[in-house]
Amino acid sequence: MRSFCISDDPDVLTGLRLAGIEGVEAATKREVDAAVARAAADPEIAVLIVTEGCYALCRERLDELKLSAARPLVNVIADSRGQRSGGDSIMRLINEAIGIKF
Repeated sequence: MRSFCISDDPDVLTGLRLAGIEGVEAATKREVDAAVARAAADPEIAVLIVTEGCYALCRERLDELKLSAARPLVNVIADSRGQRSGGDSIMRLINEAIGIKF
């Protein structure tokens, strides 16, 4: 089992490659969709790391993978410029999961 990264930030890819994690750079919705499809089809990929920018381009497909697929585990990370969503994103997700919306 291995990890794979889809990023719109070359700095993230460089850092993860130094850690031994392969990945691709994807800047458009079409590129992200194709990379997600390849990663989901590869039985060796257990963890899919996606930057927030790529997640925003392909949110529906990635959410579907998160909720219904046994693998890969989808993990959204900030890019080298920092977190785009607010610092309370974990609390927002928990509140939405239990049915509280603000």
